[in-house]
Amino acid sequence: MDPAVVLTGTANEQRVGHSFGSVEIGRSESAYIFRVALPGVRRNSCNVKYTIQPNGKVHVEGLVGNVAMLMDMPNPFEMKVEQLCPSGPFHVTFDLPGPVDPRLCSPNFRPDGDVTRKQDVQKALHGADCVFHLASYGMSGKEMLQFGRVDDVNINGTCHVLEACVEHGVMRLVYVSTYNVVFGGKEIINGNETLPYFPLDDYVDPYSRSKCIAEQLVLKSNGRPLKKKNGNLYTCAIRPAAIYGPGEERHLPRIINLSKLGLLPFKIGEERVKSDWVYIDNLVLALILASMGLLDDIPQREGRPIAAGQPYFISDGNDLQGLQSTVLNSSAHYSRAWSMTCQSGSLAVSHALVLGRIFQLVYTILYPWLNRWWLPQPLRLPTEVHEVGVTHYFSFLKAKEELGYVPMVSPPEGMAATISYFQERKIRSLDGPTIYTWMFSVIGMTLLFIAAYWPAFGLVSLLRDFCLFFFRSMWVMRMVFILATAAHIGEAMYAWHLAKKVDPLNARGWFWQTLALGVLSLRFLLKRARK
Repeated sequence: MDPAVVLTGTANEQRVGHSFGSVEIGRSESAYIFRVALPGVRRNSCNVKYTIQPNGKVHVEGLVGNVAMLMDMPNPFEMKVEQLCPSGPFHVTFDLPGPVDPRLCSPNFRPDGDVTRKQDVQKALHGADCVFHLASYGMSGKEMLQFGRVDDVNINGTCHVLEACVEHGVMRLVYVSTYNVVFGGKEIINGNETLPYFPLDDYVDPYSRSKCIAEQLVLKSNGRPLKKKNGNLYTCAIRPAAIYGPGEERHLPRIINLSKLGLLPFKIGEERVKSDWVYIDNLVLALILASMGLLDDIPQREGRPIAAGQPYFISDGNDLQGLQSTVLNSSAHYSRAWSMTCQSGSLAVSHALVLGRIFQLVYTILYPWLNRWWLPQPLRLPTEVHEVGVTHYFSFLKAKEELGYVPMVSPPEGMAATISYFQERKIRSLDGPTIYTWMFSVIGMTLLFIAAYWPAFGLVSLLRDFCLFFFRSMWVMRMVFILATAAHIGEAMYAWHLAKKVDPLNARGWFWQTLALGVLSLRFLLKRARK
């Protein structure tokens, strides 16, 4: 059977097919996609088993450590499953709508593709009548500096989707764009769709430039005649604000991780800076309405669809500049680190841009290793400085008048759901000290080893003399290092044993962290055990 709706998304090396949240159960390209998600429970935190019968019955079972709601977020391409899931084992059964794709009955079913490979896209879009094109790369962090891959996914991938739509008679294409097609660091107050595109030569990052090019390609392709059937391809572009909500992995998790490490000592820009946010459910609603706005057979609205060739700004309609602070301060796990390390001052945008360019230069030099897991994300790059430090917000009046878009989740409701998600998520994560504690422990032990055991030459002699000033003799210095190492090993073994009882999913992480930090890590585990 051919798919009725195809969604492109970026998940693990730009595969065609969206990543569906914390626990992925399966997906079918035959008119429906489903999942069962446990909010706050990551894949490696819950061993979920499922079976799919040819009659359409799906049986899902697993183990939940805390009370959670077994549910699916509403989506245009997903069915909704809700059931209160108490602590302990759970089991849920539901029926798939419509005929069953036999491929789903295999537990190994996982259709993959690459949006940058034309043949994969052609195969994925065969028989579809609507495509939601979300696939993109390089929105933030070190991925933003991979110029070739950014253009390949965002521009070439979009061209492949457009050609496949025309080739296979797809009549509707909804493209997810970005505010950055018109915003490039200059203040915008209550902007609308009449604003011109930001000049391509003035962009400071490849992502925004590529998305600007891709959106223009999509909108200029509106009305192209289809090859295999009568009709035209109708396209539109959704320009969402910064996205937040349960499952969001690009912005708030990065902020939280940096705050835990003590790497956010100031706020960028002035307090009066305003910007838009959009809750995930509101964005999904906009996508649904946009796809409906591309239909040309609606009664009393026959002819050219109202959304054809149009861009639309989408947001919650309220300034949520303080969202990340609210989430962090409302989470017991992060509030202490946040209050100690964040927002103690502000940094002017001009100064933040200097730091951003330094990070950009350093990470550009490290280009061959940008995909390595051990290379952390940069604190901020120039484009990210503009996004948080310069006022830019837009009106969604056009989407309201033409598509009927009205946010269905208010900002307080969205923030409450987001806070709840991160509070549940923190239970599954590893606690730890700031980066300064890591540096003190790891560098201190390393220097002590060098001073105690390396041959005395050059800087080693100076280091040894400095250490002897405190330890008085080489024997004492070496005994201190041996005893400290033994203490770290003993504490790590105890941490592993204790974590097996109170936090079994992170037992290995507690072992290695305590081995490196000793009691500076163990105290966090003891605190969790007391709770």
